[in-house]
Amino acid sequence: MNSSPVPGNSLAVHSLEADFVVVGGGMAGVCAALAAARNGCRTVLVQDRSVLGGNASSEIKMHIVGADCHGSRPGARESGIIEELRLEDAVRNATRCYPQWDLLLYEKVKAESLITLLLDTTFLSCTQDAETAAIRGVTVLRNSTDDVFEIQAAFFADCSGDSRLGAEAGADFRMGREGATEYGESLAPEQADRQTLGSSILLTGKCHDTPQPFPSPSWARNFTKADLNHRPIHSYEYGYWWFEWGGQLDTIKDNEAIRHELLRIALGIWDYVKNSGNHPDSANWTLDWVGAIPGKRESRRLLGPHVLTQSDVQAGRLFPDAVAYGGWAIDLHPPSGVDARDEPPFTPTHLAQLYTIPLRSLVSRNVPNLLFAGRNLSASHVAFASTRVMATCAAAGQAVGTAVAIARDNAATLSELTTGPLLERLQQTLIKDDAFLPTRRNTDPADLARSARTITASSECNDSPASAVLDGITRSLAFDRLGPWADHQTHRWESLELPAWIALALPEGAQVREIHLTFDTGFERELILSASDHLTKSVIRGPQPETVKHYRILLDDQVVVEETENFLRKRRHRLTAATAAKTLRIEILATHGFATARLFEVRVY
Repeated sequence: MNSSPVPGNSLAVHSLEADFVVVGGGMAGVCAALAAARNGCRTVLVQDRSVLGGNASSEIKMHIVGADCHGSRPGARESGIIEELRLEDAVRNATRCYPQWDLLLYEKVKAESLITLLLDTTFLSCTQDAETAAIRGVTVLRNSTDDVFEIQAAFFADCSGDSRLGAEAGADFRMGREGATEYGESLAPEQADRQTLGSSILLTGKCHDTPQPFPSPSWARNFTKADLNHRPIHSYEYGYWWFEWGGQLDTIKDNEAIRHELLRIALGIWDYVKNSGNHPDSANWTLDWVGAIPGKRESRRLLGPHVLTQSDVQAGRLFPDAVAYGGWAIDLHPPSGVDARDEPPFTPTHLAQLYTIPLRSLVSRNVPNLLFAGRNLSASHVAFASTRVMATCAAAGQAVGTAVAIARDNAATLSELTTGPLLERLQQTLIKDDAFLPTRRNTDPADLARSARTITASSECNDSPASAVLDGITRSLAFDRLGPWADHQTHRWESLELPAWIALALPEGAQVREIHLTFDTGFERELILSASDHLTKSVIRGPQPETVKHYRILLDDQVVVEETENFLRKRRHRLTAATAAKTLRIEILATHGFATARLFEVRVY
């Protein structure tokens, strides 16, 4: 890094070089940066806040939801990086403390030596190639240290939510709702307009032993029972996503006015809870926290070679260049939120099955080295109403970071990744890193386990044989709502007892350097961090009981790995040196509660 002062002021200018720059540190940006760095890319992550996580952070406290639809679509929970984060949070954060989640994200990013993290740093501008429009560098400002960073890279991702980088680079984008005829969408309004989904400011409450008065500020809104006819109040510890307003304005340019009105709304509803007489059981509750910044749902959507539409989402379209998936309902809200008092706060159109997200919806159609993930991916307003949820954004972020690594390693453009052998390599790398791509399975020719001469086990359930660990699919597809590819197979080995073992006779001349195991972490349930007691009541805040806790890996009867406190789904074990071996044996000695061993996949490299 090179540095120089700016004459006449206190700013110092630093020059950085990287393979990849990610602007925005929400869940999409965090997963993009982690995926890229873990696949060998020098990455700079630029975040304009003091914490990572965006809407999922302690600044906003929105829970992460995705394709499993609060557990109502069993088996659909996102795997990969977002699953790793959720599992570790469940173990380390039993009391659901949001700053603990902030610290986990910070720790994960800082642990990657190839990531340079710039917090409290605002994107200012970019430079571009005059002929191709490719971005060559970005300039960012860290006010807290009077530092300007000029960062050069080959690839850039806009995960900023508001598409600040994309807009500055002249990338095509859309803001507002398309008319029904533009994409043939029955859920779109008849005429196009600039309206979007609104924003929310959340609050939390705390119950005490004695009554707690609430003198409402003079500037808070006044609400009546009739105003909240479609917006019931069930509890006081966390409320409510429907504190929504501002989609009838410009959610970027009018954000300050929206913030003020949302504070008036949040305080006004708490005033209604405490002082209307309609909620006498709230007497001992006090306001514990109010968000300071709006949790924004929608603003600019960047446009790629493909724009996801209502028909793509509802039909469960399987794109050849699929790199992520979704399944949340098409979740449309009235733009004016609580001011639409005679309308329900949301109108969901539930989906019969999962759908895929193509790489062509995560790359710009006119800025050749710009990718994006998050609520700004290439989708119509109607399709976006499903893709915008954070677990889907996180899966797209992992895809974007992995795509950059494949492009860099092969000196390829992003467009070259959308077809052919590089697309296959990208999809196989995602699967290797525990992402799920419907209809795709492990076909990695470098995986020695796929050439195992035999596979045996101490015991096996009838529907979960030992051979299932080599079938290339790492989750149960025994659930109807996953789609037509739900084959009612468990795709795992399950023993009849503990302890248990499974063994592979490796191909002749095998040299083992790395062993991958994928365990069961209970995709039949929801796994979520939420301030809501209702949402958390069915969540296991700790190790998941199905998961293998204590295991050993043996090569030719010699123990090379032993783990006694595992709680993760995907484990990679790299040996200190390549080891010649004829047999690989995995001994499972204990789980976190189940009486049997479950294992989805074994890979050997």
